[in-house]
Amino acid sequence: MAAIAPPPIKARKKLLKRAGKDHSQTLRRAFQLAFLALNVWIGTEFYLFVRYYETGGRSAYAVRPPGVEGWLPIAALMNLKVLLMSGSVPALHPAGMFLLIAFLAASWILRKSFCGWLCPVGTVSEYLWRLGRSILGRNFRVPRPADIALRGLKYILLGLFLYAVGSMPVPAIRAFLSGPYGVVDDVKMLNFFRFLGLTGCIITAILVIASVFVQNFWCRYLCPYGALMGLAALASPLRIRRDPSLCIDCARCAKACPAALPVDRLVTIRSAECTGCLECVAVCPAAGALCLSAPRAKRVPAWAMAAGIAALFLGVCGYARVTGHWHTNLPSSTYLDLIPHANEFTHP
Repeated sequence: MAAIAPPPIKARKKLLKRAGKDHSQTLRRAFQLAFLALNVWIGTEFYLFVRYYETGGRSAYAVRPPGVEGWLPIAALMNLKVLLMSGSVPALHPAGMFLLIAFLAASWILRKSFCGWLCPVGTVSEYLWRLGRSILGRNFRVPRPADIALRGLKYILLGLFLYAVGSMPVPAIRAFLSGPYGVVDDVKMLNFFRFLGLTGCIITAILVIASVFVQNFWCRYLCPYGALMGLAALASPLRIRRDPSLCIDCARCAKACPAALPVDRLVTIRSAECTGCLECVAVCPAAGALCLSAPRAKRVPAWAMAAGIAALFLGVCGYARVTGHWHTNLPSSTYLDLIPHANEFTHP
């Protein structure tokens, strides 16, 4: 009987170490923390604004921060439809619409960068799973069949919201947003967290615990806003690209990817789950093996990614402010009448 020849041994590639230290994660975390701090400031100012009217003007006065409308994605979608269908900028909650435009533009041009660089919920989620990894020494991954099924949940939720907004004619949207519920929907959102019931506390606790064990549990499986950004990112000209001739097959990139993408087995990452966080690029030890690139293989450094995100965010918001479409201008008497009774208004 002829001897069976052993399989050929694959030659190990020589590592060509890259020069210099990667600063992408320092830059990204600076953006995350700055945006988180901005949202904490907005939340504080908005709380003081609401308390002023709840107490009939007996507490410290604060101006309503328009940025709070970034937490009203459904109202932003409604206003975006009004803008697209009528050509006019809505008068109520316009800042939320412009923030949505800025985040969609960032996701379209610069991957799903809103989720990886700006979103405060994504930032908290990231620090939760990092906490879990530091305590337990690892994070857990959902089995692939269940993971694929669960990832579909956020797209189902997004589809329901898009259907609800898409089926509303423009006059109905205007009537809804100008009614008592629409005027104080930001207050109702604040009150939801201020007066969180037992069910809300249990659900929040489950999400927090799940985020400690599973990387980005909320973002990966349940966030419809992230699903929308991911769909926009599919058309992005930027891609994470791997050069197989320079790659040493260490798989460090795949282990580092928060979205659990098989970066080490693909040449180009096209997935809607890629947030452009550049963690895979940061841990790659081989010079030129992995990079974020534009068409025609042009490398995009981390500073250019950061500059693009900042330019889009500040540019869109600045345009809204300069053109007078940033603030919701309502008389104090309206807020004085509606805010103390915000929880009495039900969804039409």
